[in-house]
Amino acid sequence: MRVHFKTYGCQMNENDTQIMAGILLHEGFEIVDELELADVVILNTCVVRQKSQDKYHSALGQLVKLKGQGKIKLIGVAGCGSNLEGEKLLTLGADFVIGSRSIVDVAEVLRRSATGEKVVHLEDRTHLLEADIPRFRKVKHHAWITIVHGCNRFCTYCIVPYTRGRERSRPMQDVLREVERLVAEGTIEVTFLGQNVDAYGKDLKDGTSLARLIEETSKFEQIKRIWFLTSYPTDITDELIEVVAENPKAAKSFHIPVQSGSDRILRMMNRRYTSAQFLSLVERIRSQVPDASISSDIIVGFPTETDQDHRETINLVRQARFERLNLAVYSPRPGTVAARFFSDDVPREVKVERLNQLLEIQKQINAELNGAYLGRVVEIIVEGKTKDGSYYGRDIRNKIVIFTSDEQLNLGETVRVRVERTTAGPLYGRKE
Repeated sequence: MRVHFKTYGCQMNENDTQIMAGILLHEGFEIVDELELADVVILNTCVVRQKSQDKYHSALGQLVKLKGQGKIKLIGVAGCGSNLEGEKLLTLGADFVIGSRSIVDVAEVLRRSATGEKVVHLEDRTHLLEADIPRFRKVKHHAWITIVHGCNRFCTYCIVPYTRGRERSRPMQDVLREVERLVAEGTIEVTFLGQNVDAYGKDLKDGTSLARLIEETSKFEQIKRIWFLTSYPTDITDELIEVVAENPKAAKSFHIPVQSGSDRILRMMNRRYTSAQFLSLVERIRSQVPDASISSDIIVGFPTETDQDHRETINLVRQARFERLNLAVYSPRPGTVAARFFSDDVPREVKVERLNQLLEIQKQINAELNGAYLGRVVEIIVEGKTKDGSYYGRDIRNKIVIFTSDEQLNLGETVRVRVERTTAGPLYGRKE
């Protein structure tokens, strides 16, 4: 049977799709890029916001029509949506539902579904997601590696702890075995993933930490860069900052969601720090890693957010001067504390106005920060080509550079690029 995946959401979902595709390939299924060629379509879903959930519901409806026309045979739903909605997805037209912590059993679930059985499989099987599990990676030079599943933080707005469960770290030796295998396949960059990646190792109670994992991974000669996503402010340790500062292979990039600049809103969100503590962390990182790139996330229009709360967020953004900022308007997620106990009382038009204001401020900050790159030579790992034939890649600070070259380059190749033009977004240059 030919299987097509449609993946929504974060890098962890992308990694889960690679695992499911790898398992199915190993079990004799065929993976196809085109929907038109598929017998089976699996939606790997995200529910972090209502818009994400609406998007895959719409896709599911379209697939049901295609199945009715005889163009596909089976529809599966995986990811966070499967954990949230379970059997309800069968009533919406899915033939099988597999939880984000159950993906190791995807081949068995698909075979059962092919016999006509309606399957909902939501067991926690993350302990079986080891280095030897097949992965299907189209990109050879870079790999996502999930090192800790779930989240224990229970921010009041966030549905992730309910859909991905509690934190479970992989043993470090197992992660390193996966790195070793990847290196043998030509990988030169890895990104360690976790909903709260800095919590890695805490549950193992054997001294394992993200900092130690980065150090051990850097010992592989072929590995050139090591990234990690996503950090929770109070879990970033001095040990981690020191490793990023001193290890030349550790990317000088921290993604640390702040969510709000208002201490009152942060308390309502159950974020366990103040705006002053967050800014102190930013200063500590920059004092030890002078070239550190720090990016963040902010939720706009959380329940009861006032103009003063918004001004405090603006003030934090201007002080922090993030390299990148992901902005989203608040949307209640079913089952969360915020959805149960707080009224979504900030009008939509106010949310959009506040979001646009922050976007403009961040755009100005980006333009100013990027201007410092003009004339510099940066080391880039080639990631791909644009439609006009230019190349693109990132430097060790996660800055995207689009550049021209007089010679043909390969994906994963390391080159030096002189920056000739800057914008609020990508940088532009030419290979030296």
